[in-house]
Amino acid sequence: METKTNVLYFGDNLEILRDYIPDESVDLIYLDPPFNSNRSYNVLFKETSSEASQAQIEAFEDTWHWGKVAQNTFEDMALRGADDTARLLKAMVDALGHNDVTAYLTMMAVRLVELKRVLKTTGSLYLHCDPSASHYLKTLMDSIFGPQNFRNEIIWKRSSAHSDSAQGAKHFGRVSDTILFYSKSASNKWSQQYAEYDPDYVASNYKRRDADGRLYRIDNIQGPGGAAKGNPRYEFLGVTRYWRYSRERMHELYEQGRIIQTRPGAVPQYKRYLDEMPGLPIQNIWTDIPIINNRSKELLGYPTQKPLALLERIISTSSDEGDIVLDPFCGCGTAVHAAQKLGRKWIGIDITHLAIGLVRRRMEDAFAGLNIEVVGEPVDLSGAQELAANDPYQFQWWAIDRIDAQPVGDKKKGMDRGIDGIIPFLESRTDRKRVIVSVKGGGISSKDMRDLIGVLEREGEPIGVLVTLRPPTREMQLEAVKAGHYESSLMGRKYPRIQILTIADILNGKKVEMPPRIPIFAEPAVEPEPSEQPGLI
Repeated sequence: METKTNVLYFGDNLEILRDYIPDESVDLIYLDPPFNSNRSYNVLFKETSSEASQAQIEAFEDTWHWGKVAQNTFEDMALRGADDTARLLKAMVDALGHNDVTAYLTMMAVRLVELKRVLKTTGSLYLHCDPSASHYLKTLMDSIFGPQNFRNEIIWKRSSAHSDSAQGAKHFGRVSDTILFYSKSASNKWSQQYAEYDPDYVASNYKRRDADGRLYRIDNIQGPGGAAKGNPRYEFLGVTRYWRYSRERMHELYEQGRIIQTRPGAVPQYKRYLDEMPGLPIQNIWTDIPIINNRSKELLGYPTQKPLALLERIISTSSDEGDIVLDPFCGCGTAVHAAQKLGRKWIGIDITHLAIGLVRRRMEDAFAGLNIEVVGEPVDLSGAQELAANDPYQFQWWAIDRIDAQPVGDKKKGMDRGIDGIIPFLESRTDRKRVIVSVKGGGISSKDMRDLIGVLEREGEPIGVLVTLRPPTREMQLEAVKAGHYESSLMGRKYPRIQILTIADILNGKKVEMPPRIPIFAEPAVEPEPSEQPGLI
């Protein structure tokens, strides 16, 4: 099977890994699986049968709960998983019980087994997590990848110092995440990365300047370990020592002005120029990556968005140009963005159309001329009908994305108040209005038209759009005509107040009739073409 790259997959990453990604076909994997880190341990470890605060449960959408799927996956691991991992997972479930933590570990275990399968022998995997689950995940990964292939526990400082003691917290501020770095074998790719020197370090170490102004420091060139390490011993500039270099090399460096003697009889030293040094080698504690906040140009509004610089460092360290980078929980697409920017091929997977639509839009905005293929989303009417039948919520999000609307409300909790999406626009140079979007994947009638008109009146908005899977009845079309028109004072033209767009219309390119919209999605900076980027040809 050929590995398809520069592609997004919509769906469960476990199924996609098994169906689409061949053995040993990926060079680097980064994953930031969603996990509910904000809930306290006493809630996390509450048995499913116990009463938990409904408000707490509803406050977090990314938790994986113990239920039928987790139970089936646990049994599948017991039957098909590696013996060591299956036994370890069973011990964890027996010890901790059936709760959110063990559901999460079960769902992760089966995916980590598949991720190891698709990883090349020279490949690496970086798993981003937080301290509430990192210790369990590390134990799982030791059983899957082998403890000998553990490379680092990277501590990333993700936010500035803060204090929540006013809210009753009795702990130190939690400002870091953990990134577990494993390789598939001892032959993993590695390219040392460097950080800029601290100004205080430069000021205290590089105090000398050449005539041309170049800063340098002097460094020892004596051979450590002497004869035992095979270093030559000879006289140079009147000083006899064991040296790092051969006699010939020492004379070459001296002629080049790189070996100096600060005074007669002093041990010769090597001139090490600041502008030739790559910087400080990156260690396993990362505090130098800029934080994404409301002032950041990167901010896309995605709750767990990571800085582009973080992914650029990981990708630059553990892959080469042209390699394949996989993110099975691609979220808002920072990993695939960094991969494209650095000349890598990539694969992104996500289970929600909200994320897939965001990533596609982000990539096509950032990289001119890039058209993203999405495998698994509807491309025709029958595909849309299948999605609506299997998952009405995903169908609604997909339909909203297809007309470039912003999703509204929580579909699974019935909190949309008749609004599935909005498209903002300017009524005048200072007055903002919205198009209200309602999506129907099942049966429709004139009642839906009247409901939409009622929402417009309640919200005080001028245009409503009903997106339907099925064709509207003649009565519905008459209701739309009777609703009249909205006249834009800014544009000086009229638009139908109630519009009906079928999925077939949308697939054929039909758009909402409305004044020029206000951009609703944050736009990433446009990246230069690879030929314009240093080192990318």
